[in-house]
Amino acid sequence: MNARERFVETLRFGSPDRIYYEPEGLFPETIKRWQKEGMPVDCHVEDFFGFDRFECVPVSLGLLPLFEEVVIEETKDYIIAVGVDGVKAKNFKVKPAMAHYIEFPIKNRSDWESYKERLNPNSPARYPRFWDDLKRCWKDRDYPLGIDVGSFYGWPRNWIGVENFSLMFHDDPKLVRDICDYIGNFVIKVIEKTVEEVELDFARIWEDLGFKTGPLISPAHFKEFMLPNYKKLTKILKAHNIDIILVDSDGNNDVIIPLWLEGGVSGIYPLEVAADSNPIALRKQYGRNLQLIGGIDKRLLAKGKRDIEKEVMSKVPWLLEQGGYIPLADHVIPPDVPLENYLYYRELLKEISIKIFGSA
Repeated sequence: MNARERFVETLRFGSPDRIYYEPEGLFPETIKRWQKEGMPVDCHVEDFFGFDRFECVPVSLGLLPLFEEVVIEETKDYIIAVGVDGVKAKNFKVKPAMAHYIEFPIKNRSDWESYKERLNPNSPARYPRFWDDLKRCWKDRDYPLGIDVGSFYGWPRNWIGVENFSLMFHDDPKLVRDICDYIGNFVIKVIEKTVEEVELDFARIWEDLGFKTGPLISPAHFKEFMLPNYKKLTKILKAHNIDIILVDSDGNNDVIIPLWLEGGVSGIYPLEVAADSNPIALRKQYGRNLQLIGGIDKRLLAKGKRDIEKEVMSKVPWLLEQGGYIPLADHVIPPDVPLENYLYYRELLKEISIKIFGSA
């Protein structure tokens, strides 16, 4: 099988020839550490670790034009600046570190009307210049190709702020509905050309709506404001034979999963273990109705080989035997993970693949 066939066969609960080795997210600081520990500095990381190929269509759903970046204050430890998304934030120079958000560009309807001018679906730069050339390359590809299709919670949360957005559901629900509906129509308009002209294998929605103990939005609010747009978007995707529709959301999303399924989503990732996301429990609960990617505790990759083996062997073999599962760390690999440990983790996956499928 080639990578495309393997990816689709895996997530459709078929019979792949081996594990689909989805590319892991790696912090730049992690790569720098591994280069000091023996990884060649001039290699393709994907080839070094044996990742399967995986690509998304380079269609832009971002702000056009971006905001001008303005530095307000800089010290030896941090920079306070208004970023290209219009958000004022304190960014720390020691990486990786989370930014501290100070001020957001959307506070009211007037701000939204101004902001959405940068979300014009008809902007020419949303599509790459040599679109027809790319389509020719994709026609006979042997790897999975998908498309990112926006965000109905994560985007507004980033533009408005978690607390402010949470209050807006109560203070100005009409504005929340207008924002979500505009995003839905905007995304559909932008991707229309792609889904009509390119045979895609999957679509991805980004949300990051989960917190450690649950979602940052109530199921009731999700159902009222987001779900109608999920249904509208996934209807378009499925009409063009795109039935692998994945949601990327960190944290614990358990109470939202039934609504995602109702909205036409087929799978979720990365199944963050620190937030008590349990891929085995989810498989037992949802069976073949939910595709799963992730669920390997990234924190344990920084510990000893015994911890890594226990984590991997307690989950991966059983999940692979059930189907519809791709093993992956539950977030970007942090720089406290030694190269030796990560290579051991990758070798375990190969050994499991040989045992279950007969091939690594």
